[in-house]
Amino acid sequence: MIAFIREILRAEPTAYQERILRTLVERRRLAVHGPHGIGKTTMAAWFALWFLVVHESDAKVVTTASAWRQLTFYLWPEIHKWARSAAWDVLGMEMREGRELLDRGIRLPGSREAFAVASDNPAFIEGAHASHLAYIFDEAKMIPAATWDAAEGAFSTGDAYAFAISTPGEQSGRFYEICARKPGFEDWEVIHVTLDEFVASGRISRQWVQDRARQWGEHAAVYQQRVLGQFADSAETQIIPLSWVEAAIERWHALEGHGPTDSPYVFGVDPAHLGPDQTAIARRRGQVIENLQTYARADTMQTAGRIKALLDSYPGAQAYVDTIGIGAGVVDRLREMGCPVVSVDVRTRSPLSDSTGLMRFKNLRSALWWRLREALDPANPRALALPPNNQLIGDLTAPTWSYTSTGEVIVESKDDLRKRLGRSPDIGDAVCLTLFADAQPPLEIYEPLDW
Repeated sequence: MIAFIREILRAEPTAYQERILRTLVERRRLAVHGPHGIGKTTMAAWFALWFLVVHESDAKVVTTASAWRQLTFYLWPEIHKWARSAAWDVLGMEMREGRELLDRGIRLPGSREAFAVASDNPAFIEGAHASHLAYIFDEAKMIPAATWDAAEGAFSTGDAYAFAISTPGEQSGRFYEICARKPGFEDWEVIHVTLDEFVASGRISRQWVQDRARQWGEHAAVYQQRVLGQFADSAETQIIPLSWVEAAIERWHALEGHGPTDSPYVFGVDPAHLGPDQTAIARRRGQVIENLQTYARADTMQTAGRIKALLDSYPGAQAYVDTIGIGAGVVDRLREMGCPVVSVDVRTRSPLSDSTGLMRFKNLRSALWWRLREALDPANPRALALPPNNQLIGDLTAPTWSYTSTGEVIVESKDDLRKRLGRSPDIGDAVCLTLFADAQPPLEIYEPLDW
């Protein structure tokens, strides 16, 4: 396969990519996990093209992924990219757009084809039959167990390969069981691409690693998974699991700009002054966080001016501003200008409960963070969608929660997070503030804490 990649696809694999592909050819069942950006989808594209070419007849490549978007926007465009630039004339064959090369498929003479299948339809996976069969499981960590089981039948007869690749997730699911070599999966070969291998390849720099360590914290699940390429569960005290945030980002991508149009716009604003914190503004419409903005070193009047410009651009919108610190001045100035703004003091005692009516909260900040947790729960039929943003991921997965001696839930304070992380979760707080629009009971019955 390596000769095919170099001579026909005109590519030069890294040392770890060459090791992975040689192992795949030798062992036929291979699961690979590693840091974000190691070229997993590229390797899958190389493998798919090689498999169709190396067999003269009756060969199929079945591609699937945890999300249809991964196939549509990543894997198959990657296959197209390499297919268009390959030296097919050396092999005496053609790969023409619209003929052999289709949107999400390839058809070659001799009953050779590759195609995409949704991972939530195991019947299509099971229905694939050929003398030579290959399965590609791209971003495999969230592919349902039934899909893996459907593919398993191919290995009882014929010549079959399975290539599963993903950044790791939580310590659960079939991909994790394979990579952890749980009983029953001993026939899979597993390769973990280490951070040192990744850096040595030149694909990322140590500076990127250091930046992510500062942004997320080296002990955070998001750092363990995306930077070290290791499976890591969110801590039991973590208020929002990383997997929930990732699912919310998938929902955002799935909308493809077709979010709700009949809901008013809501802005959550977490102002900051001239220190290290950032002023963060989140825009929500319905169950979609549409946009995030951050500004450093902005004074009260500048922040008020930015918010007014946003409110003027979105008629009917309302802004919910954290009034701690300079936020009070921002709210006063916006009110002077007649802007629709609500003052929110997250230190106040909250009469809100969770969705079950059983949990009570020490303060409004804790209640809003719990409301965000429930809005991101995948079991929620109206779960919130989030835009892809590394800082947002870090902010939402950082806070922990605990019980007070009186049985109330309290979420880790902003000051404690700043001490632990070296920064403030400004974007996460802004997203929480957008949910105040739906809070019940109304603002006027909130009572301040006794300090």
